[in-house]
Amino acid sequence: MNLLFYYVCSYFFGNILTAHFLIKILHKGEISGEGSGNPGARNAGRLYGKKAFVLTFLGDALKGALVVFIGRLLELSALEQLIGLAFALIGHIKPILFRFRGGKGISTFIGGALTFEPLLAIVIISAFLITYPFTKSFTFSGLGSFLVLPVAVFFLHDSVLSMWGFIGLTLIILLAHSQNLFEKWRKNNPNRN
Repeated sequence: MNLLFYYVCSYFFGNILTAHFLIKILHKGEISGEGSGNPGARNAGRLYGKKAFVLTFLGDALKGALVVFIGRLLELSALEQLIGLAFALIGHIKPILFRFRGGKGISTFIGGALTFEPLLAIVIISAFLITYPFTKSFTFSGLGSFLVLPVAVFFLHDSVLSMWGFIGLTLIILLAHSQNLFEKWRKNNPNRN
């Protein structure tokens, strides 16, 4: 029962979209109707500057971090904490409180992943720096760096379950970005159908 409550709370915690409240309070605006319409750090930064980007990123990352931290306080297993993070991600991407129109989950994922294992920061940065010269795309390199995380977690934690947990989280992020990835690929390959 406690585990179910943790998962439900994780989902609704994910529903707290930092950019929505930040823009509403500081700029009296409605970010869902501006720019790309995405209530995430990138759109907030594009519309309102670096400060909005940083505050939105930190706010959304904090959600993921707190879900994992609370799971640890409750003495849940590593896999249970990662499932809690998955619910927070789904809550951010498909928030029932905002008619299922949320962000892409990157900040929440990073916050939760680094709280689960801080050394993953080195893995993400290294993978990004290695792939960026080839892709010349922040989106492809950023998402590509997440693909390495399940393997990194397996070696860092010697845990197949944690590896599968990160595979699930990565799939959620990739699905959330699937339309954007397809559009970028089509733009870069105009001669292919």
